Amino acid sequence: MITVTEKTLQDLEFQTVLTQIEALTTTELGRVAVANIAPFSNKELLFDSLAQTNEYLSSFENENRIPNHHFEAITNEIKHLTIENYFLEIDSFKKIKSLAVTTNDLLYFFKNFNEYYPTLLASSNTIEFTKAIPMAIDNVINRFGEIKDDASTELAIIRRQLKGLQGKINQSFVTALSHFNSLGYLDDIKETVIENRRVLAVTAMHRKKVKGSLLGNSKTGSIAYIEPQATLQLTRELQDLQYKEREEVVKILKQLTTVIANFRPLLIQYQDYLTQIDVIAAKANYAKQLNAILPEIVETRELYIRDAYHPLLFLTNKEKQEKTHSQTIELNTNNRIIVISGPNAGGKSITLKTIGLLQVMLQSGLLIPVHERTKMCLFEKILTDIGDNQSIENHLSTYSYRLKNMNRFLKKCNDKTLFLIDEFGTGSDPELGGALAEAFLEVFYEREAFGVITTHYANLKILADELPEMTNANMMFDNKTLEPTYQLALGQPGSSFTFEVAQKNGIPYSLINKAKKKVERGKVRFDKTIAKLQKERSKLEKTSKTLSTEEQKKRLETEKLEKINSRIQEKLESYQQLYDANQKIISIGERVDKLAESYFNNKQKKKLIGEFLKLVEVENSKRKKITKKQKTIQQKKVAIVKKEVTEKVAVIREKKQEEKKKAALQPSKPKHKLKVGDRVRLIDSKAVGDLEKIEKTKAFVNYGIFTSECKLDQLELVQRKK
Repeated sequence: MITVTEKTLQDLEFQTVLTQIEALTTTELGRVAVANIAPFSNKELLFDSLAQTNEYLSSFENENRIPNHHFEAITNEIKHLTIENYFLEIDSFKKIKSLAVTTNDLLYFFKNFNEYYPTLLASSNTIEFTKAIPMAIDNVINRFGEIKDDASTELAIIRRQLKGLQGKINQSFVTALSHFNSLGYLDDIKETVIENRRVLAVTAMHRKKVKGSLLGNSKTGSIAYIEPQATLQLTRELQDLQYKEREEVVKILKQLTTVIANFRPLLIQYQDYLTQIDVIAAKANYAKQLNAILPEIVETRELYIRDAYHPLLFLTNKEKQEKTHSQTIELNTNNRIIVISGPNAGGKSITLKTIGLLQVMLQSGLLIPVHERTKMCLFEKILTDIGDNQSIENHLSTYSYRLKNMNRFLKKCNDKTLFLIDEFGTGSDPELGGALAEAFLEVFYEREAFGVITTHYANLKILADELPEMTNANMMFDNKTLEPTYQLALGQPGSSFTFEVAQKNGIPYSLINKAKKKVERGKVRFDKTIAKLQKERSKLEKTSKTLSTEEQKKRLETEKLEKINSRIQEKLESYQQLYDANQKIISIGERVDKLAESYFNNKQKKKLIGEFLKLVEVENSKRKKITKKQKTIQQKKVAIVKKEVTEKVAVIREKKQEEKKKAALQPSKPKHKLKVGDRVRLIDSKAVGDLEKIEKTKAFVNYGIFTSECKLDQLELVQRKK
């Protein structure tokens, strides 16, 4: 069960947030619903509310924009539908139709885009989609807000009679107008309209000559407005028909009211649904103004609020175009309570209120302005003691009121509580009040509650340093400008900078010096030490930021140099490979050239073949040292080449087979008998050599560098031995 007291909501100015959201609603019922927003007591309802707002917020950035949800309240109409023999006016039916059509549009939209808005669809699945309401109204009332002629048979007859009678009246009036105008009885304006009836503008001197009903005179009395006798009887008949028409219209409206009354429960549901959508839309628009998000909600007891902004301060500064400082704070089972110290007007209270207000907003179904990596848990109780709590009505002093509040804390505080206390222990004697505050804090600590307090008391700072699950923190202060930096630093207490702030506000130095002498020496030294530590921390942070920036620059430069070096290395390697390949070809060429020269001089074939084989073996042994990767690449290349060669060979073979078939059909040429010394070549080959030796069917052909053995019938004559 989640409970947050009215006192906590007042301390955190939650109502001001709701007032800002109210301004973003489009309906009166929506404004009332927003004013009643409070922390949820049911987790499932809370998660649904957060998801709905988050989905609506996402619609601002995608193409599937949620349709308009504006409507006029029909609360009075819903009440009147229960009254017997009552009928609604046409304007009421127009509002009911608009409400039904708007609801149907939203239901249809969420059904079509269920992937984008699953939670909003789930909330609309319980509502009936029906066109019966707008159809029933459209059958009776046209788009101009008038009862249709064919709304009933009787009305159609009456209106036909009315049109015919109005035609007769107009004709009769025109005849009278023409007659009396020709006699010169009429004024220049001739006619006018009084009480929806056409009348003649008769001059005063002739008014007794014109028979009819006198309906009025001009201001000066010079003109009498007379309805001619000829139209009087017809006008009475017209009034009777108009009365009948009104009676029939009332009858039709009563029938329509009875039809719509059957849908009363559905209309109540429709109005509640559109009110809910109005609230969700207002919350989403508020989140958009704050750049708010839905953080990760965890089951473990953990609160990590990163780059958080106070919503009210953020919007105020945004309007003034001023900077708002974000805060980062973390509470977990190893660090449950934080004691914040530091100078007044340094941002302690606003930090406290930021934590509390964001927690209350989240538990009320509102998105919050934090970093996307924020993690938050839910608390069953949120207790606060912030601001001046003096109670005039109960004749309580500030301190008495705070003690009463602390007693309430003691009764409710447990391991599922978040407590926030501003200026803890103040309002009494510093030593006695500080001791009592320390005792309270120890109880909160023992009950494993989570909390943040602000204080100037040294004993509370020392306690936070001694207990393992409690941490000191301070609001940073620039000692040079004597201005707060509004940055929270965890790990050490902060100095109050009492004398420094006094000096900044123009208090004479002689008076400050006098005050320093009155304070205990140890206290001044303690505060001075804290201030010195804080200054050192500030310097270290600045140095750290500078070093971080420099390191980042160097990293970028190193990366650039590495890329350039990598490119140069690749080029060098490719050039080296090219150079090595060329050198290898040159070296092999030189060795082959030496072998050729040696053979030219001594004509020793065996020696030549032996040296050539050695050369080949040396090169082959080098090839074995090629890496697997190179082999794979080479194999792929060889496979490609082999495939190409195979394809080409296949084409060549086909051609040769065709040629052989053609040759078989033609008479064969007589073969020449080969002799030693003839110039010969293998059939279908281009290499020509000398026939060196013939042994039965074998032949040995000398190609200059080497001798090849083959079958004699595979050779063909190129040139006879001379």
